[in-house]
Formats: sequence, C-alpha cells, structure tokens
Amino acid sequence: MIPLVDQAAAQLSGLVGGPWLWIVVFLVAGLDALLPFMPSEGTVIVVAVLVAASPTRLALLVAVAAVGALAGDCLGYAVGRWAGPRLVSWLRRGARGRRMHEWATDQLRLRGAAVILAARYLPGGRVATMLTAGALGYPSRRFLTVDALATTLWAGYATAIGFAGGAAFTTNPAAGLLLALGIGLLTAAMIELGRRLARVR
Repeated sequence: MIPLVDQAAAQLSGLVGGPWLWIVVFLVAGLDALLPFMPSEGTVIVVAVLVAASPTRLALLVAVAAVGALAGDCLGYAVGRWAGPRLVSWLRRGARGRRMHEWATDQLRLRGAAVILAARYLPGGRVATMLTAGALGYPSRRFLTVDALATTLWAGYATAIGFAGGAAFTTNPAAGLLLALGIGLLTAAMIELGRRLARVR
C-alpha cells in the first residue's frame, strides 16, 4: 500500500504549481453537496499535506475549499427550493435516506443554524440538510450566513489535519498523507459515535 500512496503523492505533487489543483479542490468540494461519494474532505487533506510548507498555499486552500463547498451547498439549497416534494420523495427512497431526511427536518425546525454547522461532519448529512433546508423554505439569507461560517470552519479543519501530517513528515509526503488520513478517519468515527450516543440518550 505504501508504494501506491507514494506514487499518488508524487503525481499530485506535480499539480501543486499550477491552477488545476485548485480547480479540482473547488469542484470536488462543491459537487460533494449533491454527490456524497465525492471525497471532498480527503481531497483537502491530501492537498494540505502537499502544501504544508507554504502558509500562503494553505490559506489559499482554505479559501478555495470553503468557497467551493459554499457554492455546492447553495446549489443543493436551490435544488431543494425548486424540486420540493419530488426531491423529498427521491431522498426518502431508501431506509438511510428516510432516516437522514427525518433527522434533518426535525433538527432544522428545532435548531437550524446548529444543524447546518454540524451536517458537514455527518455521512450523508450534508446532502440531506441542504436539500431539506431548501424544500422547507429555510430563510435564504440566514442559510447563506450560517453556511459560509460552516464551510470556512470545515475547510480550516480539513486543512489543519493535512498540515499536521505534512509537518510531521516534511521529507516523506506519503507517510504524511497516511497519518493525515488516519487522523481524519479517527475524527469522523468519533463524531459519528458521539452522534449515535446523543441519539440513544
């Protein structure tokens, strides 16, 4: 596995100096709002490992990822507004979709801002929350304000994880990448465990 990671890191390193890397970050962060299989967080972490030695590029990464994620969330919100009931029916086709939609609906009504902030860290939560916010007619100005904060915090969090891996292994990007992804997976598992414990209570 290490040779594969090393090869991937070497290939991505070749993109660091050009604009394509930032275009990829923007697109993946945005498309993740409607296509949950897009590895937005993993992409930001990987790029942060590769640019860990440059504070300017790290700041640029946070900005590009946050703006891309915000654009994607706004698209999801707009689709929810436009599609309404048809979208809800599509979202509720499977058992997992029903659970996520019911959670998002209940929580948006009770504590909308907190849910928009938290949804970015829940598997499938981002898609369900943005679409449901639009379908329920959550105030657009408030949505934009809260989501701008949420995407900035998320981009900073993912960049910090990648920076930790890159700073720990400055001469070995593959090892830094593995460390950063491990931290990201552990953090995601802890968030999911906390959510399930809160649900049981």
